[in-house]
Amino acid sequence: MFSFYKDKKILITGHTGFKGTWLALWLHTLGADVTGYALEPDTEPCLFTAIGLDSKINSVFGNILDNVKLEKVFNDFQPEIVFHLAAQPLVRRSYDEPVLTYQTNVVGTLNVLEAARKCESVKAFVNVTTDKCYENKESDYAYKETDVLGGYDMYSSSKACSEILSASYRNSFLNGQQGGYNLATARAGNVIGGGDWAPDRLVPDCIKSLVRDENIELRNPVSIRPWQHVLEPLSGYLMLGEKLFGSCEYACGINFGPHPENVYKVSYVAQKIIDLWGSGALKTVKNNDSMHEAKILTLDINKAKSLLGWEPVYTIDEAIEKTVEWYKNFYQNSNMYDLSIAQIKEYERKLNGKTASKPC
Repeated sequence: MFSFYKDKKILITGHTGFKGTWLALWLHTLGADVTGYALEPDTEPCLFTAIGLDSKINSVFGNILDNVKLEKVFNDFQPEIVFHLAAQPLVRRSYDEPVLTYQTNVVGTLNVLEAARKCESVKAFVNVTTDKCYENKESDYAYKETDVLGGYDMYSSSKACSEILSASYRNSFLNGQQGGYNLATARAGNVIGGGDWAPDRLVPDCIKSLVRDENIELRNPVSIRPWQHVLEPLSGYLMLGEKLFGSCEYACGINFGPHPENVYKVSYVAQKIIDLWGSGALKTVKNNDSMHEAKILTLDINKAKSLLGWEPVYTIDEAIEKTVEWYKNFYQNSNMYDLSIAQIKEYERKLNGKTASKPC
């Protein structure tokens, strides 16, 4: 699938982050000419250094708030497709740094949109936001792309603003206007996979506790999230980028999440990680935070199915198995570049098999 990307010039913002690194690596394996623009990694360890991505692609360290440097990268590289993943991505951090969160997620996004518009080579732009951009009523309801945007916390609302910004920017400057590119937004659920060490995320917290031989402490064990392996939404982004390259029909917001039967509680994911790791125990602790955390959030993915022909291929158990496999190998000092490539190739085979099995 994705042979389209061979020799295409791709710019990824946020390529040092968890999802950005996986996307850059995948595009590299597809033969794309990839340039990344992002801040230096802010965790140790991190996926970016674990797989040695810096030696595989053209990597530029910079802030999307620095529009002069950002525009220079666009002008020098002349990308054809942009995947915008650079963000302040943490809910809890947004409580501590609300101004930085809005500056990065709103003003930074505007900077990238503008840099792309000034660069005539750009034909397609995928702005990656989040499932948390919706006004969450915390009911047993899967949000559709037509539902109201909102966000209780500063991170979520900043991403809703990024969605609104993208729509208004598309109406004002793009939509087939001369020199414009096709712009879409991608709203993904909770992603898991190897190489994430960000603070206050379930899987990294579980792995850190297991490595230290400590109990895994859960603040909200019954909270429900749309878990999916990181390669699932990335395959959707790749499909979307290709479609946008040739048509404005796909210039819209699209959800990427798991099938409804793969939406599970936090406690299920944590216990499955323990079972696969071979040791560890759960401990529920009182949540004394004043910070709001949603109890339930799910997505409707019918638009991605009908418009792109995309749907997830991993069950939640398979997603967790691939995640734990990656971390186990990392702590056994395995070659993580080779393992990461192997996981991508395995996912491609499963994705191709599922696509080939669909009736014409």
